[in-house]
Amino acid sequence: MKLFGTDGVRGEAGSFLTAELAMRVAMAAGIYFRSGSKTGKILVGKDTRRSGYMIENAIVSGLTAVGYDVVQIGPMPTPAIAFLTENMRCDAGIMISASHNSFEDNGIKLFDAHGNKFSEETEAQIEAIYFDDARIEKAQVTGRAMGSAKRIDDVIGRYIVQLKNSFPSEMSLQGMRIVLDTANGAGYKVGPTVLEELGAEVIVLHHEPDGFNINEGCGALHPKDVGKAVKKYRADIGFALDGDADRLVVVDEKGEVVDGDQLLGALGLFMHRFGLLKGDGIVATVMSNQALEDAMTEAGLKLYRCGVGDKYVLETMRENGLNFGGEQSGHVIMHDFAKTGDGLVTALQVLALVLKSGAKASDVLRPFELYPQKLVNLDVKTKRPLREIEGLAAELSAVEDARMRHLIRYSGTENKLRILLEGQDADALAETMARLSGFLRRALND
Repeated sequence: MKLFGTDGVRGEAGSFLTAELAMRVAMAAGIYFRSGSKTGKILVGKDTRRSGYMIENAIVSGLTAVGYDVVQIGPMPTPAIAFLTENMRCDAGIMISASHNSFEDNGIKLFDAHGNKFSEETEAQIEAIYFDDARIEKAQVTGRAMGSAKRIDDVIGRYIVQLKNSFPSEMSLQGMRIVLDTANGAGYKVGPTVLEELGAEVIVLHHEPDGFNINEGCGALHPKDVGKAVKKYRADIGFALDGDADRLVVVDEKGEVVDGDQLLGALGLFMHRFGLLKGDGIVATVMSNQALEDAMTEAGLKLYRCGVGDKYVLETMRENGLNFGGEQSGHVIMHDFAKTGDGLVTALQVLALVLKSGAKASDVLRPFELYPQKLVNLDVKTKRPLREIEGLAAELSAVEDARMRHLIRYSGTENKLRILLEGQDADALAETMARLSGFLRRALND
């Protein structure tokens, strides 16, 4: 059994992610952090899923059982947990969320005292503790050593101040009309508040969570409602967050979605133009369009590619002294303002770009044309190693002979195989994808 995927522990709540598993993960994390503890406190936040109550209580039980005091702050975005863990001088932070997944799933994301996501090495150490029955039993405390828990409901103000500080102080959103879809998720309070405090008129969609409607036909994975609302209300721009508000999809004033790679390129070039880009480069993943790399090269910048997952983006940024990077999916890391992907920080930087340019969003957020690219997600029963699939090497060789770029990988959070193809001829791309996806569907599900 392997606990950690590409973004913490994640799975169906009540079956894989049980109260017992959550409590034991919390105990293992508490044991790990105890050796370097400075304050004896761990911060715990969550998104708006019903299962968050069960998992939160289990985590609090696990942490207090090994002697940690717990600060509970309720529904807050994942990037807020990263910020507040450091701001409130906690030894670690825990976010209960399955991000963009539907309400049936939930997850546990861990942050260190500085608000950074764990490395794979740290996750491996915590996983080893999780499976060490003797160590878990020995670490449990009694009497006065038992930890405490308290709930604080007013920390949202600290995060709002942090967000507003990321927006140029000489600028205002006065006169701007913005559509915001909060996906019935963790950003449903803080998102509208920060935009309104900066002067914008905000039309808010999907901001009434009921525990089950998070990401349901809305938010970053389903931005159609934002597009319709932008046109209906004649808004200047639209934003769609995902369930834990670490991802952002942008819709221009025409109601059309801005591709994630074009958004990365626009922001990177904007930062370079105003001397804000460190290291003369940006980070994107192996999924990003080749056109993004070519645009960066033309501007005298370098595109560093990494594996899929925002923690790999951040690792590559650190290794190369960079302060900007992201994923095609909408995870954008502005390291001067946030330790992880932050949909609201990204939204504010997009607004600064649009205002400083004096042009419309549709004109400034697409600085280059994308090369034809096709992505297919296949549901799979088991994640069989790709190298064991007979005939796959020959199929991929034919793709390469057709001068197409390919990337095939399993999702780290779902039972899906992701197939990406990129080339110059859209018709040939579609034909090749149909053949390759059919081959893999048969190989993995028959």
